[in-house]
Amino acid sequence: MNRTILITGATSGFGEACARKFAADGDRLILTGRRKERLEGLQRELEGKARVLPLVFDVQDRKAVFAAVAGIPESWKRIDILINNAGLALGRDFFEDADLDDWETMMQTNVMGLLYVTRAVLPLMIPTGKGHIINMGSVAGKEVYEKGNAYCGSKFAVDALSRGMRIDLLRHGIKVTAIHPGAAETEFSLVRFKGDAEQAKKIYQGFQPLSAEDVADVVYYCASMPAHVCINDLVVTPVAQADGIYFYKKG
Repeated sequence: MNRTILITGATSGFGEACARKFAADGDRLILTGRRKERLEGLQRELEGKARVLPLVFDVQDRKAVFAAVAGIPESWKRIDILINNAGLALGRDFFEDADLDDWETMMQTNVMGLLYVTRAVLPLMIPTGKGHIINMGSVAGKEVYEKGNAYCGSKFAVDALSRGMRIDLLRHGIKVTAIHPGAAETEFSLVRFKGDAEQAKKIYQGFQPLSAEDVADVVYYCASMPAHVCINDLVVTPVAQADGIYFYKKG
């Protein structure tokens, strides 16, 4: 389609799957992440399918975000779609036992990082009179569950911010979509449980979770609607999951 799409958190999970999905359609990709080696590897993989501009920075770092966006070459500065995908969960503890550093990292990444990137990109999008911002939320932003505390809070914030953006950006013709995935087997749980692969695997036992590719398909669908159509809010779960709390697990 020859659109220019900026994807944060493109080095794994949903972001990486989105990069592959949009590259297959011939879109130009600005891919961001903290891990330079992974970004460069993905760039090499996608060569021949799409043009890729890798940008290495941490969305938590406000100065780095604005410097990276300001340094985008002129030929790449017409950004059609921003996919705010960078995010994480750290720990799953009762409120009184939670690690304060985990809380700060989740809030800085999931909330402030989304704000920084969006605020930096909007000056490139507004003059065109159109554009599309897709924010990756979570079912954890719809219901609060035990030991979810700060992570749920961060995703409730993503939901609220998406609503606020949608209202404030109406006059600029910019679409805002919030996508809220349920249980998806990516690096998410491995990161949450800080490398404990056995604990991460238990989360998905007894049912078939979403894959990163499933979520990328949903993102692509939302991004491919006619110009006058916007999918505002979409929750996607595996069949075995009703919402942020209830599952049916076999065995």
